[in-house]
Amino acid sequence: MNETILVVDDEKEIADLVELYLRNEGFGVAKFYQAQPALQYAGQNRLSLAVLDVMLPDMDGFTLCQRLREHHLWPIIMLTARVEDIDKITGLTLGADDYITKPFNPLELVARVKTQLRRYTRYNTPREEQPPSSAIEVRGLSIDQGSHKCTLNGKEVTLTPLEFSILWHLCQRRGRVVSSEELFETVWGERYLENSSNTVMAHIARLREKLGEPPRRPRYIKTIWGVGYTVE
Repeated sequence: MNETILVVDDEKEIADLVELYLRNEGFGVAKFYQAQPALQYAGQNRLSLAVLDVMLPDMDGFTLCQRLREHHLWPIIMLTARVEDIDKITGLTLGADDYITKPFNPLELVARVKTQLRRYTRYNTPREEQPPSSAIEVRGLSIDQGSHKCTLNGKEVTLTPLEFSILWHLCQRRGRVVSSEELFETVWGERYLENSSNTVMAHIARLREKLGEPPRRPRYIKTIWGVGYTVE
């Protein structure tokens, strides 16, 4: 296993514990207690995933997540002591793929890391290993599963693997309403729980932002209140 995980947490005991469990599973670990040196390291080295604490001394984890997402598509998992839904939604909206609330079970964290890496690897395999190209066009929006590219009116839209998977699933089912439960269990591959709808909603909001969708009158991804989402 040659994946290297970026771990950023100012609580040394937690950072060391996360490092221990990840190394026991064969992962390389780049560990930092502050955001700035982690950001600099990420710009100069190859990484596969990041685990970020929200409360950091020099920069909050939300900002660090946003800065990393400007240049990197690999998964980001947030560690947070905050339990409010708004904090979780904030992280997801800024580009995080998942979050874990402290205190947490290190084995659960390792399982989440593996799940995110499987999803990321599935959508970033070399082109010659991918199935024949299959593209969908919707009023100037083009999404191609073979090349894993999305364009809007000829201009490429940079999507994370998770965002691409959401959009592809909706476009494949163009004209029908997809429930939050179906979307979550298909894309995330996990059982739908009470707060899973917030996770879906946050990623839909970020997708709309990238597509330049007006919040009140989206052109592509429309909300059918109480039912789900649809691409018409």
